[in-house]
Amino acid sequence: MSGRRTDRRAKATGSRSGAAGAPGRVGRRLPSSTGAARAAGSGTPLPPRETSSGIPVGPAYFAGDVPAAARCAPGPGEPPYTRGVHPGMYRARLWTMRQYAGFGSARQTNQRFRYLLAQGQTGLSVAFDLPTQMGYDSDHALARGEVGKVGVAISCLADMEELLDGLPLDQVTTSMTINATAPLLLAFYVAVADARGVPRAKLGGTVQNDVLKEYIARGTYIYPPEASLRLATDLFAFTAREVPQWNSISVSGYHMREAGATAVQELAFTLADGLAYLEAARKRGLDLVRIARRMSFFFNAHNHLLEEAAKFRAARTLWAELLGERFRITDAEALKLRFHTQTAGSMLTAQQPLVNVVRTTVQALAAVLGGTQSLHTNSFDEALGLPGAESALLALRTQQVLAHESGVTDTADPLAGSYFVEALTAELAARARALIARVDAMGGMLEAIRSGWVQEEIHRSAYRWQREVESGARVIVGVNRFAGEEPAAAPPFTPDPAVERERAGRLAAWRAGRDVIAVDESLARLERGARGSENLVPLILDALKRRATLGEVCDTLRGVFGVYRPGQVV
Repeated sequence: MSGRRTDRRAKATGSRSGAAGAPGRVGRRLPSSTGAARAAGSGTPLPPRETSSGIPVGPAYFAGDVPAAARCAPGPGEPPYTRGVHPGMYRARLWTMRQYAGFGSARQTNQRFRYLLAQGQTGLSVAFDLPTQMGYDSDHALARGEVGKVGVAISCLADMEELLDGLPLDQVTTSMTINATAPLLLAFYVAVADARGVPRAKLGGTVQNDVLKEYIARGTYIYPPEASLRLATDLFAFTAREVPQWNSISVSGYHMREAGATAVQELAFTLADGLAYLEAARKRGLDLVRIARRMSFFFNAHNHLLEEAAKFRAARTLWAELLGERFRITDAEALKLRFHTQTAGSMLTAQQPLVNVVRTTVQALAAVLGGTQSLHTNSFDEALGLPGAESALLALRTQQVLAHESGVTDTADPLAGSYFVEALTAELAARARALIARVDAMGGMLEAIRSGWVQEEIHRSAYRWQREVESGARVIVGVNRFAGEEPAAAPPFTPDPAVERERAGRLAAWRAGRDVIAVDESLARLERGARGSENLVPLILDALKRRATLGEVCDTLRGVFGVYRPGQVV
């Protein structure tokens, strides 16, 4: 459920395309004038401070700065879940330590998975290469130079079998960061389980399947939005019926934050996307309670420790409230916002890379204090390339130290009652609500994306952040301040260019050894289904089992749906 960037330029400069600016105040005044005066003591004005979202921060906070509702908030495990989705939180069960990995061939990635599981990782998280994300086989002309570079290459069923070799699919949960081709990758996974005799009901994991944020921030879309939403909701229906323990979507704010969104924008636009998916499911006549129960979210853990922890608390509160308001959902499990967190890749610097260990620790601590259900900690060398085994192990050990040595897991929601955190939670929720209302006024998230408004808002925030970094107003240690001698760091992992050549031969042999007539028939059925209203996931699964490749399936759908180009009217 992570979001490895395919463009590392922001990391290499040590800057982030983010923003300190934010819409004007929409919640309470922070903090009270009485509190500010008491903090100043002598009456001498203190320098102004803001969070990364531009929320003013007073020199101290007092009881009067906390909204009345926050003073009597329900406990952990009670709606609206501000204090956590489970009563015991980490005393009952630690978050899933799900280190994101994927590079080169399926065999190489399988070896990394085995290594991380042996070191105490508790869940798998798969990164796919760019051709796989865009629906091209490894031997396609457009895949040249990108095979296995930012994730593992998966083009046929044999690749998925190799990726999952020896892994207990009925005992480990697997997250797959894949969007436009999400139905295919889940179908590959199910096909492997079927071949092994693992019941589909025992499969657990998440497929990202969030196409809307691709149009906003990431760019790995294939089809126009309507077709993409159809595929996403087809997957909702398929998993609800066939793979009931699988999370059918991970609504992802992470990539918007990486592209420059503030914490407020990340919160608002992510929840607005989630509402859009539920609305699409309602139009399909799907059981919204059942769909909402298997929705998950994916957030970025950024540098401002307390704003980030408050953001996660606000996200849970808002989601529970919005589901009740918009869809009349009252089911307690459906109202729970469960989320995975990844530390901020865009905050990693190529300069003094070992300092990234400290940044990642602060960000991971924010996620844990905010009550995440799953966590990936970035490796310190990711601003330079794919993480090496040594740095990946250190990233995992960071989570383990937080879990077992820091004491933050001893009680649920340890920041509850903090005047600052409670006031900040309420302010983030208020500002996010105001932004969601602006989206609603445009006709919903799909229309806001079509118009380019969401993208432009994020671009403005990114520009403000970059200006602050370049002017020195925002300090980046080791980049625009304290840029001294750099300590030595282990070289990052370098993908083997031979992988691309080897895969071309592998795919040629795969195609030569199959029943061409069976493949053609399955693709023809898929085309007919795409032109009608049939759920396409079973047809995709059938084609892949008959040894069609990922590229062939996607080409069939391109022939029906077309290809989306930025700026086109659809």
